[in-house]
Amino acid sequence: MVLKPVGPLIEGDAEQFKSRALDLVRRNLGRVLVDAAAIPFVDSRGIEALVDVTEELGQSGRALKLCAPTATVRQVLELTGWSDAFEYFDDVNAGIRSFL
Repeated sequence: MVLKPVGPLIEGDAEQFKSRALDLVRRNLGRVLVDAAAIPFVDSRGIEALVDVTEELGQSGRALKLCAPTATVRQVLELTGWSDAFEYFDDVNAGIRSFL
């Protein structure tokens, strides 16, 4: 399953993303990608949502896969110390192939 949030991952949008992503994790055996190309920015709530989803996946030995994150999103994750919590791919096709 590929999630493609559009716009900043902040406040209420982050909660909606988290809820939808956790539902998909439970229904798709943890095979969930986030196409992050259209996420220009994440705040603390957005990071928390991403971390909560990856922690849920981590219980089954998986990690959240982020495809094409913007430089700003990568930088925020690096500055907050969370960049190692995720798998990164240049595009959705590469992320999908990683499941094979």
